[in-house]
Amino acid sequence: MKLHDYFRSSAAYRVRIALNLKGLTAERAFVHLRRGAQHADDYRALNPQGLVPALETDDGVVITQSLAIIEYLDETHPAPPLLPADALGRARVRSIALAIACDIHPLNNLRVLQYLTGTLGVPDAKKDGWYRYWCDTGLEALERRLAADAATGVFCHGDAPTLADACLVPQLANARRMAVDVAAFPTLLRIDAACQALPAFAAAAPARQPDAEP
Repeated sequence: MKLHDYFRSSAAYRVRIALNLKGLTAERAFVHLRRGAQHADDYRALNPQGLVPALETDDGVVITQSLAIIEYLDETHPAPPLLPADALGRARVRSIALAIACDIHPLNNLRVLQYLTGTLGVPDAKKDGWYRYWCDTGLEALERRLAADAATGVFCHGDAPTLADACLVPQLANARRMAVDVAAFPTLLRIDAACQALPAFAAAAPARQPDAEP
């Protein structure tokens, strides 16, 4: 397999976590988003959206979208599972993952922030305020949900990491980088600490990637 990756992409970070949890190794190809490498013709031919991650499978098929990639890995390499065995559990884990990947992350994606400043002329201070507002709003709702739900365990769902945790950890990393006050989310921080204690999560961190920059 070949993973098209960028160290700071939270979507790619999710896939790195999943690969590590599965004990899988993928060839890496780095797409420097801030230099616009995602707009190059060869990468657009691979992924017309011009986003990372993209996974080239052993069969030469390209899969895009981090959650689709992770579910593919889970189905083709089922141990350890990243989704629960029961239908309700799977729905719960997916809903947590989607609350992050579809409701928090897209509003704060690099291309959105670049449009705010480059096209709309939003000053950097207001752009950062936009980021913090939507991140804080989404994480606050997630904190309330997980804190009140008996299905929350050591991790987002029970006592083993799932797809939900693979989404939560990168989002919290982004929040910290943008000076969001995460102290208001003790349940999320407790889960994050449990994840970070696992080598699979620690090795996937942006600072530990070969293309990492200050």
